[in-house]
Amino acid sequence: MKPGTQNPERPEDVLAYESRFWSTGRSVAGVDEAGRGPLAGPVIAAAVVLAEGVHVEGAGDSKKLSFTVREELYAEILAEASSVGIGVGSVQEIDRYNILNATTLAMNRAVTQLSEHPGHIVVDGLPVKKLKWEHDAVVGGDGLVHSIACASIVAKVTRDRLMRRLALRYPGYSWEKNVGYGTVAHRAAIKKLGLTSHHRVTFGGLQYELDV
Repeated sequence: MKPGTQNPERPEDVLAYESRFWSTGRSVAGVDEAGRGPLAGPVIAAAVVLAEGVHVEGAGDSKKLSFTVREELYAEILAEASSVGIGVGSVQEIDRYNILNATTLAMNRAVTQLSEHPGHIVVDGLPVKKLKWEHDAVVGGDGLVHSIACASIVAKVTRDRLMRRLALRYPGYSWEKNVGYGTVAHRAAIKKLGLTSHHRVTFGGLQYELDV
């Protein structure tokens, strides 16, 4: 059993959603995003296709997993998945089109990056109006659908790593800890240091932080 899990998982239970489609010869791509709420950094989406019967023990909602467990599961997912796609909605796109549309762009890009076109797509949350493909949507899917859980982990680890790299270029904002979210320390740093090109000026009143 992976660290951070409370009960052993039975693959036949965890893979119940995917098994419905595998039984008809259709692959399943789970899609999820990370970074809709931060004040800085892009929104990143991941699409993960698991081969029939593949079960990554411990994979669940990425927000409920520790840093160490997420990193371990991320490596295992990349090794076990038959295909993984990553899509980015940039800060500029977030400010220009809004976070919802930028997230949709990221999801479309993630699915496009898959090396195989899935027979079925399922996203976390509500249906995505502008997603280019027919899809299913499951509220709380990162805790209910295994392929979505895996996508959740890939998206979050990818984004968190990016923000830690950016923290080296932009010291003082504590991005290595808050990964762009609007913590007290982050907001205090904005008042002291100003905004960077990686801040979303349409978020959280940041437009009022601009020195104009």
